[in-house]
Amino acid sequence: MEMFKYMETYDYEQLVFCQDKASGLKAIIAIHDTTLGPALGGTRMWTYASEEDAIIDALRLAKGMTYKNAAAGLNLGGGKTVIIGDPKKDKNEAMFRAFGRYIQSLNGRYITAEDVGTTVNDMDTIHEETDFVTGISPAFGSSGNPSPVTAYGVYKGMKAAAKQAYGVDSLEGRTVAVQGVGNVAYKLCEYLYKEGANLIVTDINKEAVQRAVENYGAKAVEPDEIYSVYCDIYAPCALGATINDETIPQLKATIVAGAANNQLKETRHGDILHEKGIVYAPDYVINAGGVINVADELNGYDSERAMKRVETIYDNLMRVFAISKRDNIPTYVAADRMAEERIQGLQQSRSTFLLNGHHIISRR
Repeated sequence: MEMFKYMETYDYEQLVFCQDKASGLKAIIAIHDTTLGPALGGTRMWTYASEEDAIIDALRLAKGMTYKNAAAGLNLGGGKTVIIGDPKKDKNEAMFRAFGRYIQSLNGRYITAEDVGTTVNDMDTIHEETDFVTGISPAFGSSGNPSPVTAYGVYKGMKAAAKQAYGVDSLEGRTVAVQGVGNVAYKLCEYLYKEGANLIVTDINKEAVQRAVENYGAKAVEPDEIYSVYCDIYAPCALGATINDETIPQLKATIVAGAANNQLKETRHGDILHEKGIVYAPDYVINAGGVINVADELNGYDSERAMKRVETIYDNLMRVFAISKRDNIPTYVAADRMAEERIQGLQQSRSTFLLNGHHIISRR
């Protein structure tokens, strides 16, 4: 892999390799773009097949965070860390403290958070060495579990999609098929139930399904049946890539809007939804509640302020739909365009008059 050529092609700023033999730390920090502010993105710990796979994943995820943060209207760029190792066996205090020192050495260019394979406790350990970490324990001024906030954002985004599809954003009487009933989706079901929506749910965890049936009057179906049920909204809230060649022909929904990441197996599946007239709420726009919430911690967490900011997901999606209509492009392309236009606008503005960039130096 020609690293500099790859970074130049996709306009990455920095790739940092972090090694600590004593603790076993092998980490890669990728910083994609800091035009809007310091790069924010979580730390993922995974048993990668090769170092090259780890590098590629870090780069891919960092770029995704640039777009997610820009589309959410945050004054933050995109970055990501991957730690090579088994999160069940290889973790130790020294590893995360060493990693925290590497983050501190970047002097605020990168702020980390929890991700796949890492926990709030890991973030607390990193916090021993740096202020540039968010999603820490509530005792340190954090917001705690982000799932309810993410769910609220998805709920607001679903209402925007309904407005686009039906002309009104009420979900009362609408049927929503929820694939996966984990922490985020269960709270989403509560919001939908309270508004009077009809719920169809599935999950490989039968207890989670039963809880939704008992508390929210949901109808349960088998996992492979959720794609073909008659509904207004299909809400993918578990695994990614559930919008694919096999499932699209089965869909009876007018809207696809859910909490899962990477919902389209391939970008062409977004093209197919567009051709079919199905309103697709791009995943990284509608599920941005979590990152909006942790970003608020950087200013001293205020739950009311954070929830108000999460409500802007509705407006962000309406802008995506407007760009889609304006340029006659699928919504997943429109979301990228919205993020890119925001970054480019600020790049041009800064090149005109700003002598010294202002980044967050400390959370305290």
